[in-house]
Amino acid sequence: MAFADKLQQLPPISHLAGLQLLDEHGAAVATLHNQPGQAGSVAVYAALAGRFGAITVQAAHEGLLMYAEHTADARAHPGKHPNIDRLLALIEAGGRYAVKLLPAA
Repeated sequence: MAFADKLQQLPPISHLAGLQLLDEHGAAVATLHNQPGQAGSVAVYAALAGRFGAITVQAAHEGLLMYAEHTADARAHPGKHPNIDRLLALIEAGGRYAVKLLPAA
C-alpha cells in the first residue's frame, strides 16, 4: 500500500497546528508543522504517539512501514526525507522522543 493510501487510514490532524519532538531532557529537537510538505509526517508521528505514547524504537519501526515507498527513497538518499531519517537514526541509536501536540488556533 502506498504512503498516500496509508495516510487515509490515520486519524485526522485538522485539530493540530503541528507537533514537537522532545528529547529525554524535554528540549524540542524538531517541530513539524501541519502544512503542505509536512502534514503527512505530522499525521504519522501523531498516530505513532497516540499508539505508543512516544516515538520509541518500536514506534519508529512501524513509522517506517507507514512511510511505505518513501522509506526506501530515504535510505537511498540520506537527507532527502529528514522525518524518516530521524526514525532510522532512532532505531540505530535507541532512545525515544516525547511528542507535544500543538493545537490549531
